[in-house]
Amino acid sequence: MLVATAVSVESEAVAAASSGTAQEIRIPGATLHRTGGLDLLAAGVGPARAASSVSAALTAAALGGAPYALVVCAGIAGGFQPGAPVGSLVVADDIVVADLGAEAPEGFLPVTELGFGTVSHRPPESLVRETASVTGAAVGTVLTVSTVTGSTARAAELRARHPRALAEAMEGFGVAEAAAAHGVPVLEIRAVSNPVGPRDRAAWRIGEALAALTGAFGKLGPLLESWNPHERTH
Repeated sequence: MLVATAVSVESEAVAAASSGTAQEIRIPGATLHRTGGLDLLAAGVGPARAASSVSAALTAAALGGAPYALVVCAGIAGGFQPGAPVGSLVVADDIVVADLGAEAPEGFLPVTELGFGTVSHRPPESLVRETASVTGAAVGTVLTVSTVTGSTARAAELRARHPRALAEAMEGFGVAEAAAAHGVPVLEIRAVSNPVGPRDRAAWRIGEALAALTGAFGKLGPLLESWNPHERTH
């Protein structure tokens, strides 16, 4: 299985859940670290870079005769309060790109209302349910944004458009787009490092969130190994 994070410190947090030694595997445009049955990829920040890196990894695996059964997008994120407090985990039952569309007099129009594209990918229901059960994660929508929220007004606007949103990050939709193009299911799990809203770096708890991510993957290992990959995305 492929686990895609934005940056290496997140991949290292996932790797810390495994006692094995990581093996480095170079592919075009990226480097994988194989450990504990997982291939870890620091895919880059933002949906475009993440999609490109994940697609490269999926293509390399398929050409090598060992395609991935699942892609997991993992990392830290901002949490919408009070549903996703700092240090908690969120697993997405809907991966939604929040800012792909157009501004109009009546407000924001997602790209689907313009007559093309997609704005949502839904992970396999059984895997979401079992992941939440094993890790204690809250289940809800995880938003993908290209610009991180930095104000109360922006947070309120996003919640108004996406009432089930629990977290926002910058890679999930790109990872899901790449996985969908290859016919591979996707899962997104996030550890909350800060509240969504006014940008206050003093309030960030990145270390706490990374520790929660390590703990989550320590519990997820047996589930991911035993999960039936024949349940595909919707």
